[in-house]
Amino acid sequence: MAERPMRRRRMVHGVPAAGPLEQLLKAVVLIIFCAAVLLPFLAVVSTSVAPMKQVQQAGGLVLLPQGLDFTAYQALFSGGVVTRALGVSMLVTVGGTALSLATSCLMAYALSRPGFLLARPVMLLVLIGMLFSPGIIPMYLLIKELGLLNSLWALILPGLVSGFNVLVLRAFFVNLPDQVTESAKIDGAGEWQVFWHIALPLSKAVLAVIGLFYAVGYWNAFFNALLYIDDTAKWPLQLVLRTYVINETQLGSTELATELVPPQASLQMAILVVSVIPILCVYPFLQRHFAKGVLTGAVKG
Repeated sequence: MAERPMRRRRMVHGVPAAGPLEQLLKAVVLIIFCAAVLLPFLAVVSTSVAPMKQVQQAGGLVLLPQGLDFTAYQALFSGGVVTRALGVSMLVTVGGTALSLATSCLMAYALSRPGFLLARPVMLLVLIGMLFSPGIIPMYLLIKELGLLNSLWALILPGLVSGFNVLVLRAFFVNLPDQVTESAKIDGAGEWQVFWHIALPLSKAVLAVIGLFYAVGYWNAFFNALLYIDDTAKWPLQLVLRTYVINETQLGSTELATELVPPQASLQMAILVVSVIPILCVYPFLQRHFAKGVLTGAVKG
């Protein structure tokens, strides 16, 4: 009796294609992970816009609101606390990201040049800074001696340069085509001109990724404000969010001019949505640069 020939699996890009059972398993796992990510966010948004009666009956989070009620958002923005904190966070994020990108790019480009005499000592300092932290008390004493307490500079300068981001940018600048830079120098361009007209235009993808890293760090930071800022008028949004969520401060009773004070859960979820929306709006525009920006070993032409 002749043996039945073995059925060969279809190949896709040199890899055996997944069978129906394997594809079904992948789909189920993907759906589970998507639900684990989306359901909490949906509950936060739904609770912030759910009617007050439904939130009170649920005693917390609401997954499917029975109507829309924006009283929580009106209560947040009518008192000025959240609006002022949102402005502080925007100022710190935009200004800090711009300064961090400028400083990191200049430092990384200098470290990538073969003729830079201090490349090894500076690189050693960058690596030491990545491995060891100065500690909370020494950092507080330094900020105090510099006169930066209750200043927005205390929210920017401590995290101005990230050693990891500098290494990523340096790796990108090192892999720039030598032919391009050498031809520019033959035409009489100096280092500044090569950096400004060649290196930066070719590094838009990695700059977008590093800029997003810095922006998210500045936007989500609250611990520096907790340590260095005593003036509530200079609090960023994340510190206001922490205060209202952790301490359960009653908004609307003393600071917000609202006739009907929404439930505390609605206020907490509303301010959480306000703190997340700006990053969600920026991320889609930079997402296409991630694969190209993180893979710094590719030759740019």
